[in-house]
Amino acid sequence: MSNSCESVPNVFGSNVFNDRVMHERLPKDVYKSLKKSLENNETLDPSIANVIANAMKDWAIEKGATHYCHWFQPMTGSTAEKHDSFISPTSQGTTIMEFSGKELYQGEPDASSFPSGGLRATFEARGYTAWDCTSPVFIKKDGENVSLFIPSAFCSYVGHALDKKTPLLRSMDALNTQAMRVLKALGNTSSKRVTATLGPEQEYFLIDKSYYNKRLDLILAGRTLFGAPSPRGQEMEDHYFGAIHERVASFMHELNVELWKMGVSAKTQHNEVSPAQYELAPVFATVNVATDHNQLAMETMRKVALRHNFVCLLHEKPFAGVNGSGKHNNWSMITDDGINLLDPGTTPHENMVFLVILCAVVKAVDKYAKILRASVANVGNEHRLGANEAPPAIVSIFLGDQLTDIFEQLATGKAKTSKKGGDLKLGVSTLPPLPKDNTDRNRTSPFAFTGNKFEFRMVGSTQSTSGPMFVLNTIVTDVLCEIADELEKAGNVPVKAQSILKQIANDHKKVLYNGDNYTDEWVEEAEKRGLPNIRSTVASLETIMDKENVALFKKYGVLTKEELHARADILFENYAKSINIEAMTMLSMAKRQILPACVKYSSVLAGSVNAITSAGLDADSQKELLEKVCNLIAVLKDDIANLEKEVSDAGKVSGTIKLARFSKDNIIPAMNALRITADELEKITDAELWPLPTYAEMLFGK
Repeated sequence: MSNSCESVPNVFGSNVFNDRVMHERLPKDVYKSLKKSLENNETLDPSIANVIANAMKDWAIEKGATHYCHWFQPMTGSTAEKHDSFISPTSQGTTIMEFSGKELYQGEPDASSFPSGGLRATFEARGYTAWDCTSPVFIKKDGENVSLFIPSAFCSYVGHALDKKTPLLRSMDALNTQAMRVLKALGNTSSKRVTATLGPEQEYFLIDKSYYNKRLDLILAGRTLFGAPSPRGQEMEDHYFGAIHERVASFMHELNVELWKMGVSAKTQHNEVSPAQYELAPVFATVNVATDHNQLAMETMRKVALRHNFVCLLHEKPFAGVNGSGKHNNWSMITDDGINLLDPGTTPHENMVFLVILCAVVKAVDKYAKILRASVANVGNEHRLGANEAPPAIVSIFLGDQLTDIFEQLATGKAKTSKKGGDLKLGVSTLPPLPKDNTDRNRTSPFAFTGNKFEFRMVGSTQSTSGPMFVLNTIVTDVLCEIADELEKAGNVPVKAQSILKQIANDHKKVLYNGDNYTDEWVEEAEKRGLPNIRSTVASLETIMDKENVALFKKYGVLTKEELHARADILFENYAKSINIEAMTMLSMAKRQILPACVKYSSVLAGSVNAITSAGLDADSQKELLEKVCNLIAVLKDDIANLEKEVSDAGKVSGTIKLARFSKDNIIPAMNALRITADELEKITDAELWPLPTYAEMLFGK
């Protein structure tokens, strides 16, 4: 691509079968039928599927594609794809390129090798993928292979959801139904559909590939399991929004181009807080499309980084002692005629629709805080949440000064005023007055209102946005349903609405907090308010199957009890497997790299002591260092033996929940002890003998 800005519009969406391409290539009646289905959220007319498929095939072949694939999101958290070529042999021994409507609509990958949480037996292999026609089909090139990618849902032979997308789509339908009931009750006669929107900010690290290749922990676990702190970390606060290094900027440029081609609206890029940490933020899209785009972004980051001899690390905590990475999910709701339901307008105290939606979200987050917390619980996020770099595990809401004031007015009756932001004068004649927002921002809050949306800041950087978003959609759906039930049977809707707002403001004000969420005082205050503080991933996952959660997802058709149980089981299993991989990796590195290096160093020191004393000189300093190294080596061997024992004992534990608990209570403490000793040895071992790239090299080496 040319470096000129003028070429960006030509590049953007060039590999997407978007509305412009459909309008050009589909017969007018087929195009209108497809558009009607998409706009009205109706099932696509099967009679036009073959025409659409053929147009897609011709377009893809012109782009160099030889294959198509149903692209789906199994419960691994990543994506999966099964590629089939367009070729179809003829009786004359030649081939033609074909793609039918049935092949577009439905695929049949093997379901037995994906996590199912017991929904499928190993021998029950059949699964189906179904085209999500609301998410655009696109072309993607991997090496020399070019394929047509069809975003899809994935289910079992008996209809159980085996993926991340299906419950998300179900939750979108449920949210639309209940939100439209509320809007109609409040007098909206123009809107026909409400859709959740999402803009996920993605944080990540870049390190030189040469360092990555020498770190087995990064290769196998995605994070450093050993590593003494760098003499310099992030304490100078000079990396955040700093000038972007040329090599990194080149990576970002190519990343943007690759994403733009696939219709991913990569918008913002900058240095993050930690050295070697960065962020990418897109423009908002519907929540299912945004989820697809975020998966593409993570995959493309990894791929493009390698071309620049970087490795992209997406783990929540790849380096101890510096900020980890999250995925801030900016969420809102918009109608088909362009009304953002979370836009307060200039006089939010008079905006009844906004107030009802706002209060519904507040109640939902307070009522279902535990399942919302569980939606972001994974092994990586456990290192991050509550560590003064990310929101605490306590779920609270930041509304800011203006909306908090309105909320307090609602608690006593009708809201009558809205605080104004005014202008900010900087005292420099050449600088114009700046329009001041009605409230400041709060980066410590886990769930913050930021102007016309909520920012869910607890989501981990590796996570698919599907899980947290289908949970958020569903809990808000439930409260909207309660509100709709009351409004629809009310004789006087405005009076009833004010009564509902007053009750919510009084019953759920405890979840609002505009202060510093990092302080010990807030932890104490939250406990007094009765807000849950679930620090452990395992403890959080244990709340998933609470009866109110089972009833919630079943009521709105998002997940059956069996599907919810399967997901909980998979999460427990993933936690235990991840800890086991980390423990086994630590043992390998400790026994085969760190211990031999330290023994060699002790031998060098011993030789130095002997040489000095043979010369008749005092070797007390050398002896002191040798003694310290030998003592730490002895502790290291004990720590290795202890971790080996815990890993061995874990093999005797039956049941995924029990194994997850054992991993948390036994294996992790043994891993921590081994790391402390190894890191102490790193601080005093000859740098030329130390076998691993250091934090200083990885974080600052470009």
